[in-house]
Amino acid sequence: MKLLITLARIFVGVLFIFSGLVKANDPLGLSYKMQEFFEVWHMFYLNDYALAMALVMNVFEIVAGVAILIGWRTKLVTWLLFLLIVFFTFLTAYAAFSGKIAACGCFGDCIPLKPMQSFWKDVILFVLILFLLINHKRIHPILSSKAAASVLVISTIAVAGLQWYVLHHLPIVDCLPYKKGNNLLEQMKTPAGFIPDEYSYVFIYQKDGKKYEFNEDNLPEDESYEFVDRKEKLVKKGNDLKAKITDFNLVTESGTDTTAALLNSTGKYVMIFSNETDPKEWSSPKYDRQLWAVLSKKVPVFIVSSVPVHVKGITTLKCDNTVIKTAARAKPTYFVMQGANILGKFSYAQSEKVEELLK
Repeated sequence: MKLLITLARIFVGVLFIFSGLVKANDPLGLSYKMQEFFEVWHMFYLNDYALAMALVMNVFEIVAGVAILIGWRTKLVTWLLFLLIVFFTFLTAYAAFSGKIAACGCFGDCIPLKPMQSFWKDVILFVLILFLLINHKRIHPILSSKAAASVLVISTIAVAGLQWYVLHHLPIVDCLPYKKGNNLLEQMKTPAGFIPDEYSYVFIYQKDGKKYEFNEDNLPEDESYEFVDRKEKLVKKGNDLKAKITDFNLVTESGTDTTAALLNSTGKYVMIFSNETDPKEWSSPKYDRQLWAVLSKKVPVFIVSSVPVHVKGITTLKCDNTVIKTAARAKPTYFVMQGANILGKFSYAQSEKVEELLK
């Protein structure tokens, strides 16, 4: 029994620490995933609190993992872990069985799990944590109370510091398709072996107060039939292969799609990604207009935003809001490009590196 308890502690503690660290590397990404759940549940009022909730949850997940490993206040910790895994299991079950959430984000973007994989992972954790809860009296601390408290305080400060850093300097490990070294055109290619979903369509028409259904090959030619609706039915499910980037488009203020032209160019240029809608924020120090003016004399500079932005001497390109949130985890984020190749990616806190790279 002692061996089983020890193995369960190690597995649960290490997994919680690992999961928390992966998400703490990109807390903004976790907050976007939370907002996805909130929007499905029509709880839009929680969107503004998503980031704070993500930050706190990551700290709690890691500290709880450390606590169970060192055996600190086992009754309290096992109960907290049990409540947490019940909540996580509910989320993953909802994602797996409702089909409304593509992924739960359990391990962030670095280790994408399918909803059903996430669900079964949480089921296993649920059983192990329940086992630890039942046997919490048999778990003995490996450190003194003072040493354990010090370890937990240090863990809390370290995780909080990590999250503060990545929010200002971008994730330490970039697991997104827009990371440094990637070629955007390559990321936009459909992989070999891709099989799309196949659908059939049923067209509903009305005549003399009655409704009739027709397939695509048997539409009524009689003009007395009035079209009412069209239904889509999945005939054959395709595979999960798809391009890593599917919706990256850059449009000029005049409405011209300049994506291909820019990505197929040969020279260097800088894209400044930001989606700030508050005009006051554009005047804050992190939006270094003087730097932009210097950069624009060396290479073309573009502001990429989903809202209109007017900065003298800088061309603005419109892009989808979701793309910007995926590509740039800080506002603003600088992309130093050469054609479709990402030579460098820096947050506003590292803006001096942009000019250095261009040298």
